[in-house]
Amino acid sequence: MIVCHCRVVSDRDVSAAISDGARTTAAVCRRTGAAQDCGTCIFTVKALVCQHQEVEQTILEVEGAAS
Repeated sequence: MIVCHCRVVSDRDVSAAISDGARTTAAVCRRTGAAQDCGTCIFTVKALVCQHQEVEQTILEVEGAAS
């Protein structure tokens, strides 16, 4: 799905930026170019970053419980 129409940034681009180490909305925007023009996509980018953080936290909790 296209997240940023101005820069043609997809949700996959956002996921790739996160996988490459971007941990904040600002870092994802810098790496992908999202939210650099009109800014209407910033809320979607933030939601994707938050979803990724929730998944990471769940994985850490499961790994911790399995130890």
